[in-house]
Amino acid sequence: MTMYLWLKLLAFGFAFLDTGVFVTGQSPPPPSDLSLTSTSPATSIIPTTAPTTIVSTTPKQSCDDKYANIAVEYHYDNKDGSYKAKLNVSDQVNCENATCSENEILDLTECENKNVTISHNSCGTPNKILNLEVPPDPESFDLRDCTEKEKANTSICLTVEEKKSFTCDETKITHRLQCDNRTPSNEKQFEWEHFLPKKNYSCSLQVFYDGHTFLHINKTIETDFGSPGSPQNFSCNVTKENDILLTWKHPKDFFHKYHLCYGITQDDKCEDLEREKTQYKMTNLTPFTSYYVSLKAYTLGKVQRNGNVERRDCKTNPTNPSKVTGLHASLKSDNSILVTCQQPANLNGPDNGEYILEVKPGGSHIEIEKKESCKFLVKHLQYSTNYDFVVYYHNGYYAGVPESVSQSTSYNSKALIIFLVFLIIVTFLALLVVLYKIYDLRNKRSSNMEEEVILVERDDEKQLMTVEPIHADVLLETYKRKIADEGRLFLAEFQSIPRVFSKFSIKDARKPFNQNKNRYVDILPYDYNRVELSDINGDAGSNYINASYIDGFKEPRKYIAAQGPRDETVDDFWRMIWEQKATVIVMVTRCEEGNRNKCAEYWPSMEEGTRAFGDVIVKITEHKRCPDYIIQKLNITNKKEKATGREVTHIQFTSWPDHGVPEDPHLLLKLRRRVNAFSNFFSGPIVVHCSAGVGRTGTYIGIDAMLEGLEAENKVDVYGYVVKLRRQRCLMVQVEAQYILIHQALVEYNQFGETEVSLSELHPYLFNMKKRDPPSEPSPLEAEFQRLPSYRSWRTQHIGNQEQNKSKNRNSHAIPYDFNRVPLKHELEMSKESEHDSDESSDDDSDSEETSRYINASFVMSYWKPEVMIATQGPLKETIGDFWQMIFQRKVKVIVMLTQLKNGDQEACAQYWEEEKQTYGDVQVDMKDTNQSSAYTLRVFELRHSKRKDSRTVYQYQYNNWNVDELPSEPKELISMIQTLKEKLPKNSTEGNKHHKNVPLLIHCRDGSQQTGLFCALLNLLESAETEEVIDVFQVVKSLRRARPGMVPTFEQYQFLYDVIASTYPAQNGQIKKSNNQEDKIEFDNELDKAKQDANCVGSPGALDKANEGNKEDEGSKAPSGPEEPEHSANGPPSPGLTESA
Repeated sequence: MTMYLWLKLLAFGFAFLDTGVFVTGQSPPPPSDLSLTSTSPATSIIPTTAPTTIVSTTPKQSCDDKYANIAVEYHYDNKDGSYKAKLNVSDQVNCENATCSENEILDLTECENKNVTISHNSCGTPNKILNLEVPPDPESFDLRDCTEKEKANTSICLTVEEKKSFTCDETKITHRLQCDNRTPSNEKQFEWEHFLPKKNYSCSLQVFYDGHTFLHINKTIETDFGSPGSPQNFSCNVTKENDILLTWKHPKDFFHKYHLCYGITQDDKCEDLEREKTQYKMTNLTPFTSYYVSLKAYTLGKVQRNGNVERRDCKTNPTNPSKVTGLHASLKSDNSILVTCQQPANLNGPDNGEYILEVKPGGSHIEIEKKESCKFLVKHLQYSTNYDFVVYYHNGYYAGVPESVSQSTSYNSKALIIFLVFLIIVTFLALLVVLYKIYDLRNKRSSNMEEEVILVERDDEKQLMTVEPIHADVLLETYKRKIADEGRLFLAEFQSIPRVFSKFSIKDARKPFNQNKNRYVDILPYDYNRVELSDINGDAGSNYINASYIDGFKEPRKYIAAQGPRDETVDDFWRMIWEQKATVIVMVTRCEEGNRNKCAEYWPSMEEGTRAFGDVIVKITEHKRCPDYIIQKLNITNKKEKATGREVTHIQFTSWPDHGVPEDPHLLLKLRRRVNAFSNFFSGPIVVHCSAGVGRTGTYIGIDAMLEGLEAENKVDVYGYVVKLRRQRCLMVQVEAQYILIHQALVEYNQFGETEVSLSELHPYLFNMKKRDPPSEPSPLEAEFQRLPSYRSWRTQHIGNQEQNKSKNRNSHAIPYDFNRVPLKHELEMSKESEHDSDESSDDDSDSEETSRYINASFVMSYWKPEVMIATQGPLKETIGDFWQMIFQRKVKVIVMLTQLKNGDQEACAQYWEEEKQTYGDVQVDMKDTNQSSAYTLRVFELRHSKRKDSRTVYQYQYNNWNVDELPSEPKELISMIQTLKEKLPKNSTEGNKHHKNVPLLIHCRDGSQQTGLFCALLNLLESAETEEVIDVFQVVKSLRRARPGMVPTFEQYQFLYDVIASTYPAQNGQIKKSNNQEDKIEFDNELDKAKQDANCVGSPGALDKANEGNKEDEGSKAPSGPEEPEHSANGPPSPGLTESA
């Protein structure tokens, strides 16, 4: 506008100065450097001073009009990423505000909005203001295939993808998609259908911005494979009873592979076949069975596309049936036999066949009978004759494999008919009497039960918890969960059970004339279920005894829980045994415990023979002591009754402290086996008592009842049963540790089962245990070995792994556990002990880890608990002194050496003896004599302490016929050596030996485990066989593994133990006869007179160490320590079977 006004003023000035010009119509030539073009018509200006005539000129066309419809094309430069705008005009126009060359505006950026002034000499003002809207970067867009894989064979989907953002106005962007001359689409995404499979199609994309095309993309899209047709001429041909041959021809369409499935009821087996296949053989099929077969072709493109399925029903041919099963022959009468069986496992043909019976007396054929069912009643046979019955099944095509059974007819019983009828009548009458007695007894029990099963008072009921029964499959996991966190869940359950159910009255027990009959004032029977004795005229309270009926798992009044008899109540106790017809008494306490009387000794001694308790006379006929229990056979009679005497079995369990728990739950399972062996159907209730008749008594009853439940229902409800026990007698299962012990016993039984076997059954048992059925599966004996826990790292081994002690170990895998290692005292302690000048040591055993020295040796429990043995490695040269110190300190009587000094080129044991005297610290070792036999070498040593006067004799038995990595070559010689060395050991002690002060037997091999473990196991098994006539290899090996790593590591050693015991006790005519190994004399090269003299000088072991017993709880709540001492928590010990399973 400024230029325009300036030109008008200039024109006005010229008119004013040179009027003549306008008059003449002439104008001066314009300046050479200025060309002005007016954009509006000329204006006539007449001055007021003198009239002048102005001649107007024709104005130029404005550039705005001339280039009003100018067209612009945008071109993108890929190199620098800029646009140029091409102006479609014929003139070479001028541009302002932009770089312009030959009608091209350069260096434009994407989405730029720019005004450019267009002018030309041929036109005037106003100039054309051209607004440029630059399109986006073409690389911001891409054409992508969006076809779904499932539709890719007949559809094409295209979508416009914006790869990066831009600032252009998106509303001005339009698209045009097209494929194969189909109707184009202006959408950003579009899908076309009905294409042909596996064909190329041309597709394109055009993108416009404000009507200007700035992107054009062409793309070729190939459709996916289509579905093939079905296989041609698909058929099945039966070749054999177990095979079917499938044949077919290829489908007409293209395909990649076949998919074949076949089965009896559904597609049990499927397989992909290569496209070249035209046949397939189905093998290992069941004869005479229909198979459903399907076959289809398929292609593999973006997805698998299946063709039509061809299906066929094929049936295999019949063949011979298998043997009939369950063949059984039984006498129906004296001369008729019923033969029955079940159909074969495999009919291999129609199921409407027939069973064929052949009867052969003594091998000759006499009769053939056919029936549709396998039930043949063969009549009119000869009396007292053995018959062979051969049965097989014929399926209509083939006959099966014959199966035979033998059965003998009876003698002719017609002559005995009258006697039998009479006997039947008498038996029937007796049975009626028994049934009536049972009916009457049940009525009485039902009436008592109705009184018993009454809801608990509100206060007692509210504190009970809801605890679900535990299934056998999760018993171990549930135990681990509840014992975690110091048994918090067990504690919560136990504490929720009321100690006494106040709903039940306790009146009779509190009457004045009955109070002195109670051992404890707070443990009294409920009135409703107490055991009532018969009344004695004139004796108030004569029907009272502190005892309660207890229900079993599902048997009412199976037990009687009683207190341990007092001196005043022994007569009443035997009166109860007589009146209740009890035949088994289980005593789970000692008469004296911790200097306290727990129970009166209510039976006669073997020396006494017979003793009268009121009207009941008790005679002892047998007394048998075992490590954990004592069995006594008693005969009782009643003076007032003419009935014959009754046999009563008294079993006293001696390894159970009051209020505590045994060291191993397996001991209670063993006790249960012994009790059940003496109980029978006609026995009265099992009488169980401890001291108070609630703690240990309730625990044993709980274990017995819950094991019955586990066997019957495969689940247990321990909590519910303990609640039931408390409702029948107060404080049953008295402490939490006993409650946990019930669970531990159930876990032990559920994990490992019954592994004890009597000698009378050993040979058939071992024969069955070694059988593999089927051969590919492990034998039962191998499976039993695999169930053994490994106890790997179940206890700490810190001391043996300390840096200063590592060099003292011969094998890094055989390091003793800290809890039962053998500690060595320092010389100072030995000096103090020697001042007593006796075999007895001071009370302080000084076995703490801080003050004792280390040697690679472990205490191992022997059969006669609490006696122990020492298992140790063969001494190293550096530890020979420690070895002799241990022998002296532990008062070892016998050393068993099971290895040679060298094993090949390696040292197995340092020679720890010399021909001359040797001194190790304060201990002097002198070898007195040596005797050599084919089996072993016997050496006699004399040990003296520098500060003691007396000497000790130690015998060493070195077994010569045992290589380290093998089994003993002559087991009989090893057994003979064991029998010989046992004569040198002191007699079994019945007292406790808490700290193992005296250990009469030491065994060592190379590492103290491999051969030592087998020897210890064999020694314990021989003792068990001799004492109890039973063995339990599993539990013996399990106990040794807990005591020391690497004990009995191989199945070969495990089986060897069974074989040696079986050979030691061979079966002769169905009876077990002990092989007298002692008769196999071992001849020595020279006599050992001096050794015999020394043997006569050996004294009995000193009194057992009583250290720390003063700290023992009054009721024995602490379990005894030892090589197998469980690590007690506040809530009881962990089950030994739960630490680690193999």
